Amino acid sequence: MFVRIVKMGFHEDKVDAFLDNFEEVKQNIRNFPGNRFLELYRDKNDPTIFFTYSYWETEADLENYRKSELFIEVWAFTKQLFRQKAEAWSVDKLVSLQ
Repeated sequence: MFVRIVKMGFHEDKVDAFLDNFEEVKQNIRNFPGNRFLELYRDKNDPTIFFTYSYWETEADLENYRKSELFIEVWAFTKQLFRQKAEAWSVDKLVSLQ
């Protein structure tokens, strides 16, 4: 399993559109084959910066999602709201304490 982290910066007047759309699609993303976890975070100092954290069983699962109609539609909508280019990282989780 690995973690995908995506940082997105939105135009201030587009934040509500992003949040509304995320509310509509979050369960579909979370229920996509291979997805095990999904969270959305908002920066404490800049309310136009958001991060998604998603856990995937395999890299192939993430790639299948990225090639899916769901992702294509979500990304087409989301990227038009950006004020800066999104950044993304795929990382292996080494330690988790609860």
